[in-house]
Amino acid sequence: MTAKRSDSPAPVTAAPVTTAPVTTAPAEWPDVERLFGVRGEPSRCWCRFFALTGPEWNDSAPGDRKNQLREKFDAGAPAPGVLAFRDGQPVGWCAVEPRGCYPRILRSQVLKAAGPAAASQPGDGPELPVWSVSCFVVAPGHRRTGVAAALLQAAVGHAFAHGAGIVEGYPVVPEQRPKAGPADLYHGTLKLFLAAGFKVVSDAVPGRAVVRLVA
Repeated sequence: MTAKRSDSPAPVTAAPVTTAPVTTAPAEWPDVERLFGVRGEPSRCWCRFFALTGPEWNDSAPGDRKNQLREKFDAGAPAPGVLAFRDGQPVGWCAVEPRGCYPRILRSQVLKAAGPAAASQPGDGPELPVWSVSCFVVAPGHRRTGVAAALLQAAVGHAFAHGAGIVEGYPVVPEQRPKAGPADLYHGTLKLFLAAGFKVVSDAVPGRAVVRLVA
């Protein structure tokens, strides 16, 4: 599914909650550009927060981040995420890439606190490629309608299809963070990951977890 590329794409507008079927596919840039739009946090971050170090983030502007994400689609590598569609329109995004693509995750307290539980060589077994589910974006009007669950399932399939041995997530535990709003839940919730078969390997940071699904 493609759309005409534009420097100022029309954003996906809010719509009444719908229960129309959700389909998913590896992301293509024109659809990501349309979903992220020109307003709101996705249009400022362009899902580059975890892909940049602190100084790199501070030195970048939204346009720089947009270009960096677009370059991911031009590099010939697997798409850096998956999309959800309803009635042919993009309504959700989930970022999933090899963990090494996310320097901020590698340096995060959540991952460091997990210690050996987050190693790429669990126990005495062979080293396994670890892919990270880092971010969800769901369009207004489509939240709490199964889009995030469909995205996570698609992200897992995408990662395993491209060589992942472990898919890892860093969800929020809302019960321990009752003040967490939508802007805090872009990691996904623990309930979402558990329902998809992930197992908790660390809860050393209150309100956050490291979860894994092994191929």
